[in-house]
Amino acid sequence: MKIPVSVKGVLLFGDKALLLRNERGEWELPGGRMDAGETQPQALIREFREELSIDIEPVDLIDSYEFEVIPAVRVRIVSYGCRLRGEFAPKLSAEHAAFGLHGPDELARLPLPEGYRRSIESWAMQNGM
Repeated sequence: MKIPVSVKGVLLFGDKALLLRNERGEWELPGGRMDAGETQPQALIREFREELSIDIEPVDLIDSYEFEVIPAVRVRIVSYGCRLRGEFAPKLSAEHAAFGLHGPDELARLPLPEGYRRSIESWAMQNGM
């Protein structure tokens, strides 16, 4: 069985990470599955535009791991550290309920998968935070 891949991006503003709240009430990193013919960075750029109407640049691969989204449904998460290109004026799509900027002290209290938390902490450390 082939496991689908979901490409996620960590975008920091100062010491806060950009997160989206999904339909399950959990917080997650922006991103999603690749379309046919896309590279992972191309998919991530497209997903940020679709989900938030902002432009990013994927800078560095952070992590790759399997994640059980719901019981018996697995996905491979590939996370990248990103930089904002242009203005930060997000417009939330109908795909998510909310977006927010969350600092390291808040992450442990949020309903946020551990792998996303690790990716945020890793990218923050790589950027001297």
